[in-house]
Amino acid sequence: MTEAVRFSKRYEDVGDTKSDGVTYTPRALANFVADRIVANKAPVSTRPVRLLDPAVGHGELLLALLARLDGPVEVYGFETDPEALEVARMRLSLEYPSALLKLRFGSFLDHVLDEFSGGLFGAAEKYDLIIANPPYVRTQIIGAERARLLSSQFGLTGRVDLYHAFLLGMGTVLASDGAAGFIVSNRFMTTKGGASARAGMINDLRLREVYDLGDTKLFEAAVLPAILIARGNGDEAQTPSFHSIYETRAEPEFTSKDVLTALEHEGAVAIPDGRAFLVQHGTLDNGNDPTGVWRLASEGVERWLDAVQQNTWSTFREIGKIRVGIKTCADKVFIPKAWDRELELHRPLTTHHTAQRFRPEPPHRKVLYPHHIVDGRKQAVNLAQYPASRAYLEEHRQTLEGRSYVIEAGREWYEIWVPQNPADWHAPKLVFRDICEQPTFWMDLEGTIVNGDCYWLTGDEDLLWLALGVANSTFIERFYDRRFNNKLYAGRRRFITQYVEQFPLPDPAGDSARAIIEACRDLYARLIDGPEPDLEKRIDEMVWAAFGLPVEEV
Repeated sequence: MTEAVRFSKRYEDVGDTKSDGVTYTPRALANFVADRIVANKAPVSTRPVRLLDPAVGHGELLLALLARLDGPVEVYGFETDPEALEVARMRLSLEYPSALLKLRFGSFLDHVLDEFSGGLFGAAEKYDLIIANPPYVRTQIIGAERARLLSSQFGLTGRVDLYHAFLLGMGTVLASDGAAGFIVSNRFMTTKGGASARAGMINDLRLREVYDLGDTKLFEAAVLPAILIARGNGDEAQTPSFHSIYETRAEPEFTSKDVLTALEHEGAVAIPDGRAFLVQHGTLDNGNDPTGVWRLASEGVERWLDAVQQNTWSTFREIGKIRVGIKTCADKVFIPKAWDRELELHRPLTTHHTAQRFRPEPPHRKVLYPHHIVDGRKQAVNLAQYPASRAYLEEHRQTLEGRSYVIEAGREWYEIWVPQNPADWHAPKLVFRDICEQPTFWMDLEGTIVNGDCYWLTGDEDLLWLALGVANSTFIERFYDRRFNNKLYAGRRRFITQYVEQFPLPDPAGDSARAIIEACRDLYARLIDGPEPDLEKRIDEMVWAAFGLPVEEV
């Protein structure tokens, strides 16, 4: 065994995560990305091929790409970990001694922001091939000033990640006839914070392939990865292919040696460790909006969604505004796990701990809620009218006044930071959890206050009952997967505003919708005595029928 091989074997399967968001790339994934880049690259003239990895790590990605190239190469890279950079330099020089290495200690983005005004991102030379697994770090973690500079430079808005800036930067320095492969978190394909990065990928590059690797657990870190393969903007635009793979309980139709080779099939695929995955192939659809959510489109999926649209009267958005629950910024004061006294301002609190489909458990917790409505306006209560509550709050005054932003906003020191509208709590409410495998929506008829770990909406009561049936159906699981194409580990989904507000509703005046409403009311009443699986199943079947579709197993 040569010295180069011995040295590289020590780092062959790196996949560890550092506190700064760096996740080093496993070799199998590095090889897959390199293969796809080479398959999409254009021929280069006799000059050396220029390679870039803006976050080198141990050099795994560069090694994989160099193994697939012939002829002279110049290797450029940046790395903020000096030990990792030295490992990469040693590995590359041992295995590819003829390659010209231009590796730098420092941040690719700092290099751009601090040293250049039109350098890398202006008239600088471009790179023929780029391969990258940029760090996943929210901009608020790297500091307000650096976040501001990045946002200004790259047009980033909202809750964004450092890798969004990397994507936009790399897109700018890729040669017009170059090719690139990026390993990213799949979150950016569907979140509001990822909109500017999605637009950059569409406008500045020519995307060719998108791979949503879902819950394959290719990294030890809790990252659901995606791979983007692109050409430079001198290439002709075309609709990118879209491939997804997620764990499934379906009976496997095929077997494969690992997750990545499973992508060669379509359908349920088993791998040797006992897991099975659903592999789907199609094209990328963003609704013809560069900032739009990315999802997998295929002829069958489009027919299915068209059928849903034809039977859709409106969406959950039209019932009312979806809100998150209260945010106290002092839960130990307002929502302790146990109260040692009864207070006049106690109100029952709904949390995710009482969540059940259709009808929740009775509230276990109470919140001290010092807000009410006066002449149609939300106000803090006059504590003089609530002596026991006042005494309790005075005991914790120092803690509450420590929330300086409350006082600076012109509020009373004892207020809840986000109390929502006190007038809405007494109305019937549709409440739901954020992250769960099976949709968990329930009706609150008890006038409880909803905590910040749940979402809720209120409006016309019949529409709420109809929405309850639709939201808890297997139909909505299928709709979610086909419309939003976004899952977490173990099949869990995120039921957040941007998705739920798009859930469809059948015509509430129609016979099928009226039947769903009455069945949901009946189920709610019966659940006080225990589960009613047969009635739940009947409601589920009614929802599928209301949208003109046969029941599918989910």
